[in-house]
Amino acid sequence: MDGNGVEVRAEYIRRIEIEALWGRKHIVWELRPDVNILSGVNGIGKSTILNRAATALDNMMGIDVNVNNIEGVKLTIFPENATMVHFDVIRSIDRPLFHSSLLEKMADKNVCTELDWQLYRLQRRFLDYQVNIGNRIIELLSSGDEDGQRKAAEVSYPKRRFQDLADELFAETGKKIIRGKNEIVFEQEGEELLPYKLSSGEKQMLVILLTVLVQDKQPCVLLMDEPEVSLHIEWQQRIISIIREMNPHAQIILTTHSPAMIMGGWMDAVTEVSDITVV
Repeated sequence: MDGNGVEVRAEYIRRIEIEALWGRKHIVWELRPDVNILSGVNGIGKSTILNRAATALDNMMGIDVNVNNIEGVKLTIFPENATMVHFDVIRSIDRPLFHSSLLEKMADKNVCTELDWQLYRLQRRFLDYQVNIGNRIIELLSSGDEDGQRKAAEVSYPKRRFQDLADELFAETGKKIIRGKNEIVFEQEGEELLPYKLSSGEKQMLVILLTVLVQDKQPCVLLMDEPEVSLHIEWQQRIISIIREMNPHAQIILTTHSPAMIMGGWMDAVTEVSDITVV
C-alpha cells in the first residue's frame, strides 16, 4: 500500500534484468508498455527469459513488490510506488496432464490436457467476472443516473464482444457460443460441445480470449510463450490486435518464431535476444 494505505496497481514492467543466465549471460530488456516480442533462433534462451520473468512475478505475490531482485531476476515496474502486479501466463503446448494430484482434484473428468486445465481455471474466473459485471450493471441501473442505461450497456459490451469474436473465429467449423449459459459451452450442428472437446488451436485461442476478457480492461502483464503454436496463420496475424482491442491496458510480452505474429504494425516491437545480451 502507499502512504495513504491504498494499494497501487502496476501499469507495466519497464525492464527485465537477469543476472548470469546459464552462468554467463546478463540480460537487460527495456520494455514498451504495450507490445514486446522476443525473437531469436532455437536454444538462444527466449523461453527461459520469459519463464524466469514469470517465476519472479509469481514470487512477488507473497512479498513486497519493491524487493524486486528475486533469484537473479530484477523487474523494474511502473509506477515505482506500485504495490501489486497483476499478470497472466498463457502456455501454448497441449500436453497430456500427468500430475495425479491435479487429476484427482478434477470435478470434470473431461480435463485431460494442459490447455484443458487452463480452460478449467478460466471457467471459474469467467463466473466471477460475470458476477462482478452483473453487480455493476444493477448498481448503474438503480442509481437514478440519467446515463445509467448507457453506462450499463458499456459494462456489458466486452462480454458480448468476446462472444462475437469467438463465433467469428470458429465460424468455419460451425461452432457458436451458447449465450444463455453461465459457463462457456458451444453449439455445433444442434449438439452442445464442451470447450475441452475443441481442437488444440481452438482451445488455445479460447484461452487467450478468456484470459484477456476476465482482466476486465485493467492493467495487467500478459506473458505468452510462442502463442502461434497450433494457430492458423490468419489467427496468428490477428491475435495481438484482438488482445489490444479487448484490453488496451494489457502489456503483452511474448516469444515467437512466426513472421505472421508481427504483421499489422508490430515490427518495431520486436527485440532479438542477441540485442539484450551482455556476455
